[in-house]
Amino acid sequence: MSHPFPQSHRNSRELILGRIRAALGDTAAVAEQPLPRDYLAAHVPTDDPAALLDLLHRNLADYRALVHRCQEGELPGRIAGLLLDRGSRTVVVPAGLPAGWLAEAATQGIELLPDDGTLTAARLDAVDSVVTDCALAVAETGTIVLDAGPGQGRRLLSLVPDHHVCVVRAPEQVVASVPLALPRLDPVRPQTWISGPSATSDIELDRVEGVHGPRTLEVLLVTAAGGLTPA
Repeated sequence: MSHPFPQSHRNSRELILGRIRAALGDTAAVAEQPLPRDYLAAHVPTDDPAALLDLLHRNLADYRALVHRCQEGELPGRIAGLLLDRGSRTVVVPAGLPAGWLAEAATQGIELLPDDGTLTAARLDAVDSVVTDCALAVAETGTIVLDAGPGQGRRLLSLVPDHHVCVVRAPEQVVASVPLALPRLDPVRPQTWISGPSATSDIELDRVEGVHGPRTLEVLLVTAAGGLTPA
């Protein structure tokens, strides 16, 4: 059986790799040297949950997410209000999303579409909204992390519908920084890191939203009754 690459290509490859090896020198000795780990794990105080929540709020808004605050008991009404204000008639419900969260929406005539695995991309494209929770939210970067947990469902659910309502429970789901978030995440789960609605810019810096995901991201920062004071 002949080699898939001609001899000249193999010679070029060996020449390039040989130069890389020569430039690296004794790689074993380099690998044994400890790497400095003296960077800060966070650039803000981590022992003030209210301040972290305020920082998350500001950074989410800076990325053009629509941010709302409420207490836990108000959540069903706030979700229903957001969907009605949007004019949503259909909403996708990930398996594992707390049933009570959309109870009021159902009484307002909004059709709930439970994700049983049969909703195709084409069907999701015709859906008005999706409601999920999250794995974590990073205050310093205004980033929400999804990892396909029970209240989030398949990655497709949060990427195809044009309107995404995401619930973040504070303080337990809010971390200060990315270095503090990573140890709390399972590296084998499919992760989606979201900083604002989907957007891109062309060479002229004209911003277009909704290219790779939802055009509108609404975030509900939820605290327990008597907990952190909503802004």
